[in-house]
Amino acid sequence: MSTHKRDSHDRAGIVSTAVAILDAYGLADLTMRRLARELDVTAGALYWHFANKQELLGAVADQLLAPALSTDDGDWRDRVTAIAGRLRDALLSHTDGAELVSASFAAGQSRVLAELLGQLGRAAGDAGVREEHREAAARTVVYYVLGFTVDEQSRLQWDAAGALGEPVWNPAADTGAAFGFGLGLLIDGLDRQGAQPIVVERCERALAEPLGVQRADAGR
Repeated sequence: MSTHKRDSHDRAGIVSTAVAILDAYGLADLTMRRLARELDVTAGALYWHFANKQELLGAVADQLLAPALSTDDGDWRDRVTAIAGRLRDALLSHTDGAELVSASFAAGQSRVLAELLGQLGRAAGDAGVREEHREAAARTVVYYVLGFTVDEQSRLQWDAAGALGEPVWNPAADTGAAFGFGLGLLIDGLDRQGAQPIVVERCERALAEPLGVQRADAGR
């Protein structure tokens, strides 16, 4: 049975080195082997601090997202706008930031993102969204920010590599304004939910039914 000597690097230092690799080389190169080589330790030594790579990526995501945390003070619209804007800024500040955080979010590995969901859920509650729908409302905002920013970073990378052909998105367009417009649509929807709740069961039922059944019903 092999054993590993505990390495001299602490968890915070390992995460900082991982962030440096991410920024310099991208997510594809952020492997346990590459990280161990940068730290001059064996790959096995890293498992004293992280059970697996998913946990490491979650810790990296938390460091990236720390600036996005907000407070529950102020109008709910301003809070949603601030959280979404800071989340986008945090993702754009690091190479492949949106892709890494999306993976960590899907795996449930990011503590900071869970806190952001809680903040957004409380803002949705202040908007009047029913309790059973607040988490879905919070996740919808996060999904929007992640999706928009993954696309934004991908286009920037393709453009930098000179591989972006005929642009689907006008390169002269203000992506910040486009982001704000979409976020405004979400905030308007939350406001409407509070003032005059939408019958969401209709959408849930439509999405749950097979497409053929929906078409048959539409033809009646």
